[in-house]
Amino acid sequence: MSTLNLQIKRIYEEQSDEDGCRVLVDRLWPRGVSKEDAKLDKWMKEITPSPELRKWFDHDPDKFQEFKKRYEHELASKEEPVEKLLDLAGDQKVTLLYATKDETHNHAIVLKEFLEKASDNS
Repeated sequence: MSTLNLQIKRIYEEQSDEDGCRVLVDRLWPRGVSKEDAKLDKWMKEITPSPELRKWFDHDPDKFQEFKKRYEHELASKEEPVEKLLDLAGDQKVTLLYATKDETHNHAIVLKEFLEKASDNS
C-alpha cells in the first residue's frame, strides 16, 4: 500500500486547503460548530471508541495507555471503516478531526497510529 497522507487536527481550528479530505472521527457532534462551518467530507462515527470505553476513559491522562490498548483492540474488529480510511488516505491527504481539548491524550492520535501501523503491515 502507498504511504498514508494522514494528519489530525481539532475541529475548532480554521479549515485550510492543506487539510485535504476532512473526516470527523467523533461519535458526538462537536459543541458550537455548525455543519456548515465544519466543512466536512465525512463523519465516521463507526470508527470511534465505543460509548463504554469513552465514558470509562473520561479524558483522564492517567488512563491513556490502557485506553489506547482497549481502543486498538476495538479498532482491530472494525475492518470495514478502517479499510475505508486506509483507502482514502492512500489516495489523498486526510485530516482526522476531533473535538476534545487534550491534544496529547485523545482517540484521534490512537486512530492515526493504528492506521499507520496497518498501512505498514499491508
